[in-house]
Amino acid sequence: MNPNLQQLQPYPFAKLAKLKDGLQPPESLEHIALSIGEPKHTPPAFVRDELIENLDKLAAYPVTRGLEALRETIAQWLQTRFKLQTIDAEREVIPVNGTREALFAFAQAVVSPGAKVLMPNPFYQIYEGAAFLAGATPHFINCSVETGFKPDFAAVPESVWQQCDLLYLCTPGNPTGALLDIDDLKHLIALADRHDFTIASDECYSELYFDEDNPPVGLLQACAELGRDDYRRCVVFHSLSKRSNLPGLRSGFVAGDGDILEKFLLYRTYHGCAMPVPTQFASMAAWQDEQHVKENRALYRQKFDAVLEILDGCLEVEKPQASFYLWPRVGDGETFARELFRQQHITVLPGAYLARESEGVNPGSTYVRMALVATLDECIEAAKRIRRFCQ
Repeated sequence: MNPNLQQLQPYPFAKLAKLKDGLQPPESLEHIALSIGEPKHTPPAFVRDELIENLDKLAAYPVTRGLEALRETIAQWLQTRFKLQTIDAEREVIPVNGTREALFAFAQAVVSPGAKVLMPNPFYQIYEGAAFLAGATPHFINCSVETGFKPDFAAVPESVWQQCDLLYLCTPGNPTGALLDIDDLKHLIALADRHDFTIASDECYSELYFDEDNPPVGLLQACAELGRDDYRRCVVFHSLSKRSNLPGLRSGFVAGDGDILEKFLLYRTYHGCAMPVPTQFASMAAWQDEQHVKENRALYRQKFDAVLEILDGCLEVEKPQASFYLWPRVGDGETFARELFRQQHITVLPGAYLARESEGVNPGSTYVRMALVATLDECIEAAKRIRRFCQ
């Protein structure tokens, strides 16, 4: 067996199931799950129709590079959304089966054994697992209230940057919803140039924001402002799961540095992960439409406004800059999650399960993550129960 498998920790939801084991919540209260970031809004009907209309194409093997029409559609979306002058659909875009698969695989292709892989802390656990299985060492960069929940890049020693092969970003952040601004991204690009590492920016929550006039910026946008139209050392990951409520479609893309993606494509031809052709046609339909995305954001705004009004004064929590998560400070996150489930039949995720001890502290231990993915009525009911629980 690969000895690096021994370094993998149980996934957060396995830890959560163990925490809840044996607890008996009130039978009179319906269970409300706020623990898993799985979108519950209705997927666009036109995407389903496109998928059905192209089922006959299951008779053909898909190519790893994806259909030219899909890559062109993605390139056009990127240019419009992130104000890019150009992006080469042939060399700088690869469709993938969801960002989770691609984020993991990317490290296997670009990381040298023994190198360091840097990542925010708290973080999406795929980053850590990808580093271990690539034979690298994760280095966690704490995100705290003092830094606005951005990674404290200034605290990373010069020696660590020198050993870095890959830096994972997540903006908007999971679980905090914090955003890196354009100056943050430009600073990181300069560091990547100085120390010769690759930046992998996980931007799968980029379309869940509150101000229609001020969408979050992206890494390729920072490149464009710097005049780096080759996107050197920079790669972004996007998905239809959150943007279009299509987690089951398993559709996203990787875009950026063409030289890096050429090697990543070679890796993927062996990996055997080409996107089914019907899925590619359905994906084209989703990327070409923005109306359903605006309606999706409106639903989340409504839920955040209602929930935060109810929780005001009883819980230390603020509206995030983006995403669909709340990140309240609750004291001991495990105790809060366990007792909330036992008393109110609500499941939330302890923040410690999304972080690791670094610099003598686990930056998630005093928080819990709440995903506002349930219906509006369920979110309101959950907020009322949480208020009763806190009081």
